[in-house]
Amino acid sequence: MARERSRIGEKSLRRRVATRKPRKTFLVFCEGERTEPEYLNALKRQPSVREVAAVDLRVMPGHGKAAPRNLVAIAAGARSRAIEEDAEIDEVWCVFDVEWPRNHPGLQQAIGEANRNNVQVAVSNPCFELWLILHFQDHSRWLDTDQACRLRQRLDGSAGKGLDAARYMPLTGHAVRRATRLDERHQRDGTDFPNTNPSSSMHRLLTAIESVE
Repeated sequence: MARERSRIGEKSLRRRVATRKPRKTFLVFCEGERTEPEYLNALKRQPSVREVAAVDLRVMPGHGKAAPRNLVAIAAGARSRAIEEDAEIDEVWCVFDVEWPRNHPGLQQAIGEANRNNVQVAVSNPCFELWLILHFQDHSRWLDTDQACRLRQRLDGSAGKGLDAARYMPLTGHAVRRATRLDERHQRDGTDFPNTNPSSSMHRLLTAIESVE
């Protein structure tokens, strides 16, 4: 009997046959069940990704409340299976939060495991909502998760976890530049993770996707 693939993320990773072969494939695991997948799926539909870059971005939500270490373990397993199956997965990413005032457990270990397994990480501090805020404005002051959620809702007029992702797509360039400047400030100040609040390395994921030639 064939081995049953019942664990999370254990479905075959081989790319479906298509009329146009994507140049590069990103497999993205995200911690959130709504906001992050809605944003990333909107990104997939952008002409700059779908047509120019020809990127097949596979978003795998449904791992909400998973600790970053668990998420990285799932992603590392998927990458290993992709190699075994000779699947065309070029980069594997994990998208997760730090959370404040109480951080996720095992953050440093999760990043270390990701590095050892060639899994890229896009970490938002305190949470993904900080990345959304940066689409609208600069933000350089420390904030906790609840404050970030409230500020994001004031800026985009949303309620709850969902978002009008299409509204964000024309503003991604602003977010990338603002997040990059935050990283540069923390580097100048010698601030060590996870005290790099506010920050988001989502800009690394977007830059990797949109720089595909």
